[in-house]
Amino acid sequence: MPKEILVRNVVKALENAKQEKRIAAVVLDLGRFSGGGLDKLRTVADAIEDFKTSEKPVIAMGDYYSQSQYYLAAHADKVYLNPEGGMLFDGYSRNRMYYKDAIEKLKVKTHVFKVGTFKSAIEPYLRNDMSDAAKEANEAWLSAYWTQYKTDVATARGIEMTDFDETVANFMPKFEAANGDLALYALQNGWVDELKTREAMRQEMFALVGESENGKGYKGITYDSYMKVINRPFPKKTKGDAIAVVVAKGTILDGTQSAGTIGGDSTSRLLRKARLDDNVKAVVLHVDSPGGSAFASEIIRQEVEELQLAGKPVVALMGTYAASGGYWISASADKIIASPSTITGSIGIFGMLMTYEESLAYLGVYTDGVQTTEFGFTSPSKTLPDSLGNLIQRSIERGYEKFITLVADNRNMTLEQVDSIAQGRVWIGSTALELGLVDQLGTMKEALAAAAELAELDNYEVTYIQRTLSPKELFIQELLNNTAVWLVETQIQQSTSPLIGMIRSVVRDIDGITRLNDPKATYALCLECKL
Repeated sequence: MPKEILVRNVVKALENAKQEKRIAAVVLDLGRFSGGGLDKLRTVADAIEDFKTSEKPVIAMGDYYSQSQYYLAAHADKVYLNPEGGMLFDGYSRNRMYYKDAIEKLKVKTHVFKVGTFKSAIEPYLRNDMSDAAKEANEAWLSAYWTQYKTDVATARGIEMTDFDETVANFMPKFEAANGDLALYALQNGWVDELKTREAMRQEMFALVGESENGKGYKGITYDSYMKVINRPFPKKTKGDAIAVVVAKGTILDGTQSAGTIGGDSTSRLLRKARLDDNVKAVVLHVDSPGGSAFASEIIRQEVEELQLAGKPVVALMGTYAASGGYWISASADKIIASPSTITGSIGIFGMLMTYEESLAYLGVYTDGVQTTEFGFTSPSKTLPDSLGNLIQRSIERGYEKFITLVADNRNMTLEQVDSIAQGRVWIGSTALELGLVDQLGTMKEALAAAAELAELDNYEVTYIQRTLSPKELFIQELLNNTAVWLVETQIQQSTSPLIGMIRSVVRDIDGITRLNDPKATYALCLECKL
């Protein structure tokens, strides 16, 4: 997997570089940057714009620019592109693989339990194509997401939105006018400022900051090296009033989970730690999740309520995703802040079981036995009893009622109002604000300010509460950091293979389903949210 870089660390590096007298410029070398959600890109872009107020130049250099890479490059003072490189706006799309025919050929029975028109997470197992309802919902939020991208980039480059649309809509004629040269197309249409070879880029930096002592490049310090300089080896302990930040990132699963996944128990422990810390006066719950286990979501939400009962206000900050279970754990917060591009909503739940009795029978294998009650279904190799199916469906319906009641109670809405915008439908952050699902649009800066206001704090520290790594884990983390460049390069090379991409997509779908572990097989999960 590619190395992940914390947005807050990039922001910290730019803030320090702004004040650092020895730093004369920032170079954006984005070749190994694989992308991120618009909320994260926007936060980094804001930090770049803030750095530029120091009147130190920001220069973007690249052989190629992907769509995400260009979002950041667009905020530079100068954007350079290799004459043999290129860039292309491919927009956003939502494509999934569908397995209905394959499942039928394997004689697997899929039992689905859901409430809502738009809960399309389970469609790939029931259909061979996307339903009209799912297309309607996906087109709505993808269009809004794309509009947000275009608006931000056009503003950064000083381009009118109509010019952006016209250039993209007429790509082929403009591409032909550039004689089939992607780099020249980018230059002629104002996406880059100059075409420069790598050596020409280096020479420009020599002129700006001078040659390094070893004579192998220009004077500079890499991001990783700079972070080691400005980061404390051990975080300082909080002494005064503090606002705690708890990050909830990934699919929500039951129990204790590792970083990158939200565990009902492990995330609750982090919130409990904040509650029991006398120095912590408020909490920002930073949610970046498409949801998952309904049970685990409720366990986390209950811990949010315990914080509030202890007199500690909670602000939910939504990241790239805060949908379904991600919205569930946010719903009770005193204030909900989202990015304009946050993918949220998807208020609905579903259950799914697969049984293999016909598959095994085809091979001559059967399961039989006795049970003391009608609910003694113990194996996916047996037919699902109607009574158990009815029980699960009723549990799903009750779960949905609980979900919309939770939203109605906390958002000052009627059940009818919530139901009309729920039913599993996905919304983008700016639309969610209009619908009353969030209180404000903003970033961590606004979330901390809101938490401070709610807790009546004038001066405070910010502390991130996270699981403490053991010495062994710290060693492995450092080892992975040092090998990250090779891993990223390997993935970039592999990603050029369509076959590998297709296989990876299937494996990801199967892995995502098999990891789900809700004790009631009930899920508040938005699989259709991911780009």
